[in-house]
Formats: sequence, structure tokens, C-alpha cells
Amino acid sequence: MKPATAPTALRVQALLGPDFTVYEFDRPTRTAQEAADALGCAVAAIAKSVIFNAPDSDRSVLVVTSGSNRVDEAKVEAVIGERLARADAAFVRERTGYAIGGVSPVGHAVPGIVLIDQDLMDLPEFWAAAGTPTSIFRLTPDDLVRLTGGQVADVKAD
Repeated sequence: MKPATAPTALRVQALLGPDFTVYEFDRPTRTAQEAADALGCAVAAIAKSVIFNAPDSDRSVLVVTSGSNRVDEAKVEAVIGERLARADAAFVRERTGYAIGGVSPVGHAVPGIVLIDQDLMDLPEFWAAAGTPTSIFRLTPDDLVRLTGGQVADVKAD
């Protein structure tokens, strides 16, 4: 793990400011399991950024969830009050500015709806992608809420 050098990761670093450090790995951390393995932490300590499409309002929906959880789409639909559709790679790139596998919870090209898995609130800190499939940064639950303006909700599939 070393300080970030990739342009997209450096853009995330600039958005986060000096209180955070974006790191890069020599190997991909596209999945929560890959990130946890690289960091030597539990998968639950990885914050996954999952993007959906809310086609009725033409907004993206970012669900930041614990790496050990799956998102219950029906719960998300109930919270946001509209239906969800799967987001393809082009939609994710257009709305976030990031490729799948490196979507950061911050700095999206087009701001959308943000929901945060309430399970993340029980952790003292966790790690999130920083715009590339090999970059990551550490943050706290309060940091995530402040940086994203997201709503904490029960979005975990049972």
C-alpha cells in the first residue's frame, strides 16, 4: 500500500482534503473481498458503493453498504419512494465518473440519492474505494454521512 498516484485517485484525494489519505495497491481491489484481503481486515470493514438507476426520476442511487452485506432492492425502493433498475457500466461511469470496481462514495459527476447501510454505523472505521480499482481510503461513519449527505437506512438483504 502506497500513497495514490493515479489521476482519478488524486482527484478523490483533493476532494477529501488533508484529513484523509488515499492509498493504492499493486493489485486490484475491485471487490470487497479483494480489498479486505489486501488490507488484512474483515470484509464487513469495506464500504461497497453500489449504484442503481431510478428511471422514473432519472437519478442515480448510491447505496454504500458493508462489504459483507447484499442490498435489498425492495428496501431501497421503499426508502426512496420509487422503483430501481440495474445500472449498467455506461450509466455508472456517466453518473459517477468512475468505473465499476472503483466507485468512490464521494465526488460523483452527477449527484444522486445516497443511502448508507445502517450496519456501517456500528463500525469505528472502514475503507472505501477512491475512484480506481486499486485505490482506497479510510473513514468513519460520521465522515461518510458528512461527505455524502447520505441517509442512513436499513438496506441489507436478510
